[in-house]
Amino acid sequence: MSHASIAERPPAASLRGVAVDRSGRTILTVPTWDVRRGQRWVVLGANGCGKTTLLRLLSLYEHPSRGSIEVLGETLGRTDVRMLRRRIGFVSSAFASLLREDLAAEDVVVCALNAALEPWWHRYSDTERERARAILAAVGLGGRSHERLATLSSGERARVHLARALMCDPELLLLDEPTSGLDLVGRETLLADLDALDPGLTTVLVTHHLEEIPASFDHALLLDHGRVVAAGPIGSTLHSETLSCALGLDVVVTRTDGRWATRLRRGA
Repeated sequence: MSHASIAERPPAASLRGVAVDRSGRTILTVPTWDVRRGQRWVVLGANGCGKTTLLRLLSLYEHPSRGSIEVLGETLGRTDVRMLRRRIGFVSSAFASLLREDLAAEDVVVCALNAALEPWWHRYSDTERERARAILAAVGLGGRSHERLATLSSGERARVHLARALMCDPELLLLDEPTSGLDLVGRETLLADLDALDPGLTTVLVTHHLEEIPASFDHALLLDHGRVVAAGPIGSTLHSETLSCALGLDVVVTRTDGRWATRLRRGA
């Protein structure tokens, strides 16, 4: 698809006047935010700032207390979210914990076609299983499709979850701290997989470590206690001043060979 035709389509996600209330307190406010087709966004902020809540809104697992949300051209509250979720790939550690350890990698991936946690009574064709194996191979797990989750390293499991999210050929990919708990090798391998994804796949990544931002990501949204501090192209949005504001700390942001890093300013 040409860049022109992508630009003419409605945003992959659009939020207007969105707020989320819990226990009488507003925990997230997003006045306006558009995620255009083909963009790769990273959402940054300290723990408890609303990052995961924002991703749950985009993944249709939570509704806002106020405001409107459109995802892939459909308005939340006026569409069948069960059908719409099939067009969204979602990777989260919370979901990963629901999977049985003795499931084979291939089963974890192919079950995405029915939004199921395991095969149960579903039957999958040879073609569907072949596709699952091909996606596993694409994320560096070729020949490991019949191995059980319990035998895989944390980094390999993370790649299985990414493969599952890609099984339904999603139009929107959502990643909730996918490298959490991984060692350096596991993290860098998964980030390389994310960089190698189809450049036309709209992606939103939640993290609080700049070192976990793949080089290919081009937009950033920064949150501070549920409020948007800055949002836009990553080069002009993610810098020392905005991140310091979001974190409430005096930090220095650097970028080398497309990768980001941060540290406390000396004497801060």
